[in-house]
Amino acid sequence: MKITILNDDISLKRQLEQGNEQQLQTVREVIQQVRTEGDAAIKYYSEKWDGFAPENLRVSEQEIIEAVKNFDKQLYFDLQEAADNISLYHNEQKRSGFRLPLADGSYLGQRITPLDAVGLYVPGGSAAYPSSVLMNVIPAQVAGVKRIVITSPAGNDGKLPDAVLVAAHILGVTEIYKVGGAQAIAALAYGTETIAPIDKITGPGNIFVALAKREVFGEVAIDMIAGPSEICILADETAYADEIAADLLSQAEHDALACAVLITTSDDLADAVSDQVEIQLSKLPREAIARKSIENFGHIYVAESMKEAVRAVNSLAPEHLEVITENAEKVSEMITHAGAIFIGRYSSEPVGDYFAGTNHVLPTNSTARFASGLNVDDFIKRTSVVYYSEKTWKQNSPKIARLARLEGLEGHARAVESRGWDKGEEE
Repeated sequence: MKITILNDDISLKRQLEQGNEQQLQTVREVIQQVRTEGDAAIKYYSEKWDGFAPENLRVSEQEIIEAVKNFDKQLYFDLQEAADNISLYHNEQKRSGFRLPLADGSYLGQRITPLDAVGLYVPGGSAAYPSSVLMNVIPAQVAGVKRIVITSPAGNDGKLPDAVLVAAHILGVTEIYKVGGAQAIAALAYGTETIAPIDKITGPGNIFVALAKREVFGEVAIDMIAGPSEICILADETAYADEIAADLLSQAEHDALACAVLITTSDDLADAVSDQVEIQLSKLPREAIARKSIENFGHIYVAESMKEAVRAVNSLAPEHLEVITENAEKVSEMITHAGAIFIGRYSSEPVGDYFAGTNHVLPTNSTARFASGLNVDDFIKRTSVVYYSEKTWKQNSPKIARLARLEGLEGHARAVESRGWDKGEEE
């Protein structure tokens, strides 16, 4: 890995693929055809791009039963325990409304209500991502969403991976469709003969899925447009080079565009990690992908002090941050921008990806400066409530009318003044 002295130019921002004009045009055509032709368009594009046009878009109850029957029992229990951990954590995020009492029985308030229906996109095809099912479904369930829909592209055998169906079964989700790509996003947003529309779409996908989510935003809500994965490790001389290298590669193997950065105050650790990355790369099954990531977006920075290193981390605002230093918890408290923070030697990033309970759907490309990971709040609405008594109205209506006229809105002023004090007596 490249080793340099830390400077002010450090950045995680990459010139990531935003979709070329041809891709965008394709996505727009798909969305329009799904809107006008419904299921027929879905089957057409599934056949064209996935090599499979399902006769029935919805996964049957029998398919779910078979997936559970064939699944490894220990893995089933592992998924169940992971789901329990994720539920425990996200239950702490639940909000309740409030009522702020005013004089004379008046009050202001806020009501919290869940979204009616959400669609969760799970990447698929040749791979299985049951963790995506857990991370997207559970906060929606905790929020109280009644209808949860999963869409995922089928493999060449016309089936979804057993692991995905088992994860859905553990959570009690049964509305699952064998639909992927931009056509899945269009179906969720606008509905078809088989798939009723939803209110919000979450979950990662390829460039066509990302572009489709961007196109339907406004018709429905979306979680985020996430980029390739990234990890930043803040470490000092107390860290072990082989462990740091393994953690860097855990993200590099995701994608050739993934970013892996070490910021350290130790020259010796920097050299040792660079050597370990090369040693471990040669033994990694996904070596080709990880090597491109390391060569293009991997870097080791050496800082003169921990203060300088922390400042650099906050500038990066990484998706994942590991703090492996002396007094790691104290150091972590100085971090203001990160999607998720993993403190200490035994809190390797994959702990959060799969099992600890925190959500692994996180802001990338330095957007942790202003964005948060997927959470229960993503699946609720906050509605403000106002109740004024007659006495409170009498006290405040002249002030409100004056403010309305200050902005040149006579209709507003007249609306508040129209409630005459003696109207009831006149009637």
